[in-house]
Amino acid sequence: MASIHAYIDIPPHTAEAEVQDSEPAVALVLSQFSRNVLVTRRHPPILASPPMNTFFDILAWLPYGIVHFGAPAVCSIIIFVFAAPGSLPVFARSFGYMNLVGVTIQLCFPCSPPWYENKYGLAEANYSIKGSPAGLARIDELFGFAMYTPGFTGSPMVFGAFPSLHAGSAVTEALFMSHIFPRLRPVFFVYILWLWWATMYLSHHYAVDLVGGSLLAAVVFYVARAKFLPRQQPDKMFRWDYDYLEIGDGPTEQGYALANLGDDTHADTDEWTVGSSSSVSSGSMSPVDESSSIWEGETLASPSDSESKR
Repeated sequence: MASIHAYIDIPPHTAEAEVQDSEPAVALVLSQFSRNVLVTRRHPPILASPPMNTFFDILAWLPYGIVHFGAPAVCSIIIFVFAAPGSLPVFARSFGYMNLVGVTIQLCFPCSPPWYENKYGLAEANYSIKGSPAGLARIDELFGFAMYTPGFTGSPMVFGAFPSLHAGSAVTEALFMSHIFPRLRPVFFVYILWLWWATMYLSHHYAVDLVGGSLLAAVVFYVARAKFLPRQQPDKMFRWDYDYLEIGDGPTEQGYALANLGDDTHADTDEWTVGSSSSVSSGSMSPVDESSSIWEGETLASPSDSESKR
């Protein structure tokens, strides 16, 4: 990434003619392509151009400038408590890979945000231009101190509008929350729409940027769910209620013990056996050497054990 950034970076004092001569060809090609083909980079007026007043400014600021930064931590806590054990590392890796791929695309294919067109029209972009807080400048003015202006004007990622990582983060969080709480899926998707609107209202993203970020997040999530994410069991509320795991979309299930809450499950070792649903019901997923096990065979109950406890 550093080498790519060094390739496209141009010192601020460079003359405009030199800047235009030195621009990467990819930026020029993408600029022409976005003007001639990506007509969806124009804001839908009904979504992005309500009257600009304090009420709408705050309504847009909350998801874009506040919730966006705290949501990953809140979701991590919820996932740790209510999701099947092993879900939190999958969420963290999915979130990280989504952002890594998104930033790589932004570096390789720089694209201007709406505030650039609002400020400079369709003039060719150059890399001496500083970033802008756009609509968030009104929030700084409203509260009387600079929360966002210094960060956005000093950002090295001025032309990183596509894909929108705000949208990607919101979709990632909503999909994982929907995986845990399927009945609340409409609430989580209302949050996505709220953030989509906020990014356009504040002139930070076009609609196509939001679609791109959301699709990226969806691809990462569904790959993770199919291969790595433990399945939720309807009769379990907390992580501590699980006595075995079902990984991904396949039939494989994995033994699990309360003593292993903070560790990875040992599917690739000989401490636990892995099998299908029939192996769980037969009790074959208990520790292999039951005579030497500190759980004495009680970690995973067989049907007869369960009946006796009732």
